[in-house]
Order: sequence, then C-alpha cells, then structure tokens
Amino acid sequence: MRKFIFASFLILLTLSIAPNQTLAETPIDIYMNDFYFKSNQASKILKEIETNLKEGSRLNVCSRQREAARLGLLANKSLIRAFEIGGTEPPVEAIKSSQKRWESILNNC
Repeated sequence: MRKFIFASFLILLTLSIAPNQTLAETPIDIYMNDFYFKSNQASKILKEIETNLKEGSRLNVCSRQREAARLGLLANKSLIRAFEIGGTEPPVEAIKSSQKRWESILNNC
C-alpha cells in the first residue's frame, strides 16, 4: 500500500510540476528557422563545390551553384517575411547585398 501511495504521489508531483502547455512555434519562428536552414544548406553546397574544385573536380558545378543560389534567394524571402510579421524594419542594405550576391551566383554560371 505504501508503494502505491508513494507512486501516486510521484505521479501527481510530476504532473503538477511539468508544463501544462506545449510551446508552439510562432510564424516568426517558422520563417526564421526556414531562413537559417536554407542559408546553411546553400553555404554547405558552396563549400562542397569549393572543396571539389580544389581537388580538381568540376562535376556538376553549375547546377549545384544554381541550387545554392536558389536556396539563398528563398532564405532571403523568408527573412524578409519574418521581419514583416514581426513588425520591424529589416536590414535592407544587408538583404540587398545578399540578394545581389545570390543573383550573381545564379546568373554567372
């Protein structure tokens, strides 16, 4: 009987201490996560291309550069959208600079 009471007490204590609500992602979090994911993927692709070029391989360089550029442009759109939802002014110059860089990569291959 003591084990049952002790187990019940532990369960009740756990339920009362544990949070009752789950933390859902806000729309800003969704867009920011999308921005970070896509920009990291684009950077990863460019680093792989750089490594391959240093090793002398030019296999699928242009198609992979275009893929990285598309991801980078989509990442910028997600970042702008996150700022719009948050009601704050985005860093326009930094975003324009990034946009030009990705467009250059996309168009120069």
